[in-house]
Amino acid sequence: MTIPEKLHQYKLLIRLDKPIGTLPLYWPCTWSILMATTSQGIPVLNCVYMMGLFGVVAVIMRGVGCTINDMWDVEFDKKVERTLSRPIASGKISMQESLVFLGLRLFPGLAVLVQLNTPAIILGACSLGIVVIYPLMKRFTYWPQAVLGLAFNWGALSGWTAMTGTLELEVTGPLYAAGIYWTLVYDTIYGHQDKKDDMAIGVKSTSLLFADNTKPILATFSALTLSMLLLSGYNNGNSAIYHTIVALGGSIHLAWQLYAVDLNSPSSCWRIYKTNTWLGAIILTAIVADYFYLKSKNEKIIRNESQ
Repeated sequence: MTIPEKLHQYKLLIRLDKPIGTLPLYWPCTWSILMATTSQGIPVLNCVYMMGLFGVVAVIMRGVGCTINDMWDVEFDKKVERTLSRPIASGKISMQESLVFLGLRLFPGLAVLVQLNTPAIILGACSLGIVVIYPLMKRFTYWPQAVLGLAFNWGALSGWTAMTGTLELEVTGPLYAAGIYWTLVYDTIYGHQDKKDDMAIGVKSTSLLFADNTKPILATFSALTLSMLLLSGYNNGNSAIYHTIVALGGSIHLAWQLYAVDLNSPSSCWRIYKTNTWLGAIILTAIVADYFYLKSKNEKIIRNESQ
């Protein structure tokens, strides 16, 4: 195999050909960072800088997670149509090469992590255990998507901490919970792509657990997602602008997803899964709009007091 061909396989290993999968990891980081900026009066440039750092972390850690996942699941991947061509399962990258590559990927992640304050560094390091054990969960429980939610939404906790040096669970706790419920929605839809193969090889998932009841159950998780987002915003002092955009925009999008998806069509599940990035953008828009509204309101109050 030539060097360009080998590099292409490493690109496939970390899913650079499917960047849409990085965004569900990144969105909760942006929500948390912007919420802290809004309520704590943090300069915008600090916010932009931190969002850039977390963007780099999201790309790196998604690649790390995918590599670990494919190393654990190599035998399963060989038996699933959608995954049998993955680099490790197909033998184009060996387990030893994958392990070396994984170590090399962790170095830039560490380099970014040490740019943060000490509480955020400690919090970030704590997430690695969840990243490592997540791929194993499908062997033991029908709720691996919940463990994925714990890992993918860690940025809801660490984003705020990186900005303020504190965790502020009144805000970040509901935000983290919202992300976990959201992950249960989109990754259950995603899992329906492989349900026939998963049943055949004994892999567990919420897609198999919920079966024909998937849509009503995901409707409940969708409602919980929005409820937790609204609670987080309330505790953070966000205005009616945030709550209106989240409640209306979020509910319309999530309801449309459940209406539009055909859970027996892998292509439909993949298409609807990808649209979940819209929800992340809706929440981000709500926080940004609220930031500028509250900033304008506070400036007006200051002007009036100075007259």
